[in-house]
Amino acid sequence: MKESVILIMEADATLRTRLQALAGRHDCTVRVTSDPPRLLRALHDSRVGLVILGSSSAGPDAGLELARQIRLGHSTLAIILLAHPSSEALAIAALKAGVDDYFPSPFDLNALQASIAHWFPPSLARRHDTAGARGTVGGPHAPVMIGDSPAMRAMRASLATVAATESTVLITGETGTGKELVAQYLHRHSPRRAQPLVCINCAAIPDSLLESELFGYERGAFTGAQTPKVGQLQLANGGTVFLDEIGDMSLYAQAKILRVLESREVVRLGGTRPLPLDVRVIAATNRDLQHLVQQDTFRADLYFRLHVVHFPLPPLRERPDDIPALLTHYLRERTEQTGRVIEGFTDEAMAALCRYAWPGNVRELKHLVESTLLTASAARITVTDLPAALRHSKPEELQEPQDERERVLWALRTTHWHRSMAAQKLHWSRMTLYRKMVKYRIVRPEDTLSLLNLLVVFSNLLGDYSIFTGFWYGSCGTFVV
Repeated sequence: MKESVILIMEADATLRTRLQALAGRHDCTVRVTSDPPRLLRALHDSRVGLVILGSSSAGPDAGLELARQIRLGHSTLAIILLAHPSSEALAIAALKAGVDDYFPSPFDLNALQASIAHWFPPSLARRHDTAGARGTVGGPHAPVMIGDSPAMRAMRASLATVAATESTVLITGETGTGKELVAQYLHRHSPRRAQPLVCINCAAIPDSLLESELFGYERGAFTGAQTPKVGQLQLANGGTVFLDEIGDMSLYAQAKILRVLESREVVRLGGTRPLPLDVRVIAATNRDLQHLVQQDTFRADLYFRLHVVHFPLPPLRERPDDIPALLTHYLRERTEQTGRVIEGFTDEAMAALCRYAWPGNVRELKHLVESTLLTASAARITVTDLPAALRHSKPEELQEPQDERERVLWALRTTHWHRSMAAQKLHWSRMTLYRKMVKYRIVRPEDTLSLLNLLVVFSNLLGDYSIFTGFWYGSCGTFVV
């Protein structure tokens, strides 16, 4: 018997046969049904690696509800949803329900075949996750966003909304907060998911190599150019380009990127013919771009081109409720990879880890779990297994920022957006706090979701994201998570 299983639910007999033929091209057993309860019973087979949900006699929303049920009990199982009829609201709901791929009717069977190849078998998906800078990132074992704090819940809901659009996204946050993870999530849940996600480290490309690296070059463009080269931007054609550390680019490089964003075409070094470029742009930085604009070290026109939807990522010290879940997740991940049997952390060790400020954020936490796992001598990690800085950490109040706007955000985040408590923390009245929130255009994440949905739909209908940018920035300011 073949090793892996693909389950298919589809009420239409003709489509069910075609889906079975598509799935049967893989080295697997294909089981088909039109009955949701029967499909749920089949999930008890541990060999199931992919579920394709189409229509059923239970109604048009049965596939979505079934996806929710499956995701609750099978967090890593790949799910493809075939929606007929389809709508933007259903696409967003599917992403929130944990669906890995979504196809509206009429179905593109070639794209569906590519999706099956991408998500199945699980071992193939894992290879895609570690494929490097070029290529798609996805699969049931793709990096996940861990945490159930209010900030993370709001973040996931907002990401699901924005991922379904073509909007340019700017991600900001301290080093190690997971900016690339957010970019991967946006691509993996976007209509471009089957196309490449190309990550470009803007800080690592010197100006002398910028054009040849990003735009490519023609044969004979310079000494040693024996064959043409496709630039990194063209490698992302049809997909997504992630411009990491955009704040570290020189003014010369910024001008080149701005030209590409405006014209949506590139000219290779040594060439004369413009080549069309179809990419979605996601940028990230750990620097304050508004401050850089004021200092004339970052172009204002490029800033507003990038600042369509803004996701500022909170540092780990501002969401301490997520620390136990992150520690447990990375410990389980590393024990599976190394084969070591470590059950978890002692209560004392967990308390010390939760008190720590984590200046390196999630990246530091992940590396600490890896190093501690290698030196732990017992079945559970104890305080003595931790570095000295964590063993002696004491509960301390988070340091209050000096900038007034940052102080307001600090007070709101550390009180989980409880306005009365935030006002007390700042020694202000509630009305003073409200006036400052209006002054600095600060909006609670949960309060912005419905407005964000409307703005994204509005901008898509008009096809002019600059309108979305101006309206969003003028009405609510920076989108704060």
